[in-house]
Amino acid sequence: MNLIILGLPGAGKGTQSDFIVKKYGLIHLSTGDIFRNNIRNGTTLGIKTKAYMDAGIYVPDEITNNLVAARLLQSDIKTTDFILDGYPRTIDQANFLDQTLLTIKKPILVLYLAINEQTVIDRLSSRRVCLQCGRVYNLKFSPPKINNKCDIDNQTLIQRSDDKETTIKTRLEIYKKETLPLVTYYQNKGLLKTIDANLENDKVLATIEQYLLENDNG
Repeated sequence: MNLIILGLPGAGKGTQSDFIVKKYGLIHLSTGDIFRNNIRNGTTLGIKTKAYMDAGIYVPDEITNNLVAARLLQSDIKTTDFILDGYPRTIDQANFLDQTLLTIKKPILVLYLAINEQTVIDRLSSRRVCLQCGRVYNLKFSPPKINNKCDIDNQTLIQRSDDKETTIKTRLEIYKKETLPLVTYYQNKGLLKTIDANLENDKVLATIEQYLLENDNG
């Protein structure tokens, strides 16, 4: 059971992916994590990636494809199924991924988390992260116990540059232009399930679990 999870930035892809990973034992492949790992390691592609992310612009397909393909070709993917979070985001990336999946012989299912834009803006603009341990908080929905301090290591929380409201709006416009066509792309392949992501997290997860159960039985 290999999955792709689609949705606007802030639709809950990371949250739902974490639940699915724990329940089904999948490897969580987040482009955000892949990007940040390369940025932290100071790779050539990581330096280029950071410049795009800081400007609130999606990383170009060529860079993203190379980073994701390299991850999919690692040895752990041969023996364990995965969930892709944040990739593909364009039709060209989807075509590239199709070929990569054929190479590694991994079929997929696709989950689309549908959500309204204002909810996304509220969620992301309130998000804070601990640079020490990587834990993510939301000032409105899951705040830290002490204001602006990480519960784990008491480090000061920061707001990522790509979580500022003006940057979020830019990301949403680009998403609608470049990524939304993937919904039709995967619908036409009979691989897509649309999930109402405006609901509470546990209700979203219950819908996903039911779909996966039905698909497994089928």
